Amino acid sequence: MTHAHADAADLLPEKIQNENIWRLSIAQALAGANAVVVYATGAIVGAQLAPSPVLATLPISIFVVGMAACILPVGALARRHGRLTAFLAGTGAGVLAGLLAMCAVLLGSFWLFCLATFFGGGYAAVVLSFRFAAADGVAPGRRARALSLVMAGGVAAGVVGPQLVTYTMDWWPPHRFTATYLMQAVVAALSALILLGVKLPRPTAQEVAGGRPLGFIARQPRFIAAATCGAVTYLLMNFLMTSAPLAMHMSGHSQESANWGLQWHVIAMYAPSFFTGSLITRWGAGRVVAAGLVLTGLSAVIGLGGVDVPHFWITLILLGLGWNFGFLGASALVLECHRPEEKTRVQSLNDFIVFGLMAIGSFSSGGLLAAYGWDMVLWVSFAPLVLAFAALAMMARRKDPDPGQQENAAS
Repeated sequence: MTHAHADAADLLPEKIQNENIWRLSIAQALAGANAVVVYATGAIVGAQLAPSPVLATLPISIFVVGMAACILPVGALARRHGRLTAFLAGTGAGVLAGLLAMCAVLLGSFWLFCLATFFGGGYAAVVLSFRFAAADGVAPGRRARALSLVMAGGVAAGVVGPQLVTYTMDWWPPHRFTATYLMQAVVAALSALILLGVKLPRPTAQEVAGGRPLGFIARQPRFIAAATCGAVTYLLMNFLMTSAPLAMHMSGHSQESANWGLQWHVIAMYAPSFFTGSLITRWGAGRVVAAGLVLTGLSAVIGLGGVDVPHFWITLILLGLGWNFGFLGASALVLECHRPEEKTRVQSLNDFIVFGLMAIGSFSSGGLLAAYGWDMVLWVSFAPLVLAFAALAMMARRKDPDPGQQENAAS
């Protein structure tokens, strides 16, 4: 059977495709709210509990480490037992993250809080696969749109997450944010119930075997560009978003102002997803990625203009828009790099590269902010953008053949 025929044989009925997309979109919204809670409160609680101010953003960095550390195991679990098994394991980690964070605040334990954010990162690693799961059993021409519609669920996360923090952070005045983390666990449990109805193709024997060597696939200019641009886009989004709430706090702005900034940032991250898939189909993933990189650079330029609340908000909004175009475009490029039986291995490798590199940026942002201030954080963000544009240029010069036509080259 050819790869084209194998792909066609895996197509799901259109009704099931649509139901999967809606369920994954809702789960994306709920899971995104969990991540927003971590980003909105992680540095603030970290500053309260940490033995040194330099460690204030360490919990968010540990969150990213949890993502990177769990991506490959999650991919292996999905490859052998199906994506639904991986989904439920991830939501279990999300429930545990909320409960541990609540206990950490009650006990005043910084390291327990870091453990909680590690499990939260494990949950986020599973959520990353939602976008690729939406493309399973879908015809190639509809995959970019399916991927982007699931990511559009994050629009609700942009509202639910910050408001969850705003309305619950003072429910128990002696222990700020404890109720927030309890509700975070409840939201993760609700996500698990939604995911139980997702129906995806079971792993095939060919998928378990894995297909071509990963080293061969990873050397393709298209894969290099996809992984590099995805990594830079997500690294810079996390690099700046991690520091922004604390930078606002240091500039004398309120927690509510930071929450509103994060809310509009997350909405900007996901709202364009309703049409990003169509843009990718019409203009190509590479051009959409390039637009995202330009928007990310512009966000840093605006941030350098001042430290008033509007400067922070506009920076965060442009950063969100740049992330959407850059990350979804890069994800669409990944779908062009593999055969059906290689999808979980290649997708997991891509995400491992993206979030392994992102962890480096996350660790460095807190130290830069504490030592040199918000402006230095913004200036440093321009260097990775140059690297991403170079990877896109290399891809444009060298065209990869279709994955189904690479039998002889890989053997």
